[in-house]
Amino acid sequence: MVSAKKVTMYSTPTCHYCALAREFFDANKIKYESYDVASNIEKRREMMEKSGQLGVPVITINDKVVVGFNRPLLAELLEIK
Repeated sequence: MVSAKKVTMYSTPTCHYCALAREFFDANKIKYESYDVASNIEKRREMMEKSGQLGVPVITINDKVVVGFNRPLLAELLEIK
């Protein structure tokens, strides 16, 4: 089942966990917006306001913030079995 939830990921091009998150979303047909916080200062500030830190990935699902690639939590929030 494809999620209708709004998913946003703040990441960097060299982040291994960001790549794992992208693979997870793609494998589960989850649509998401992705922002490169290495080059986009405005989105980096936005990410810091939401998460309180600079580590990536930061993933938001509707109003929930997930710091890091936490596959079980992402699956739960996206209702993936």
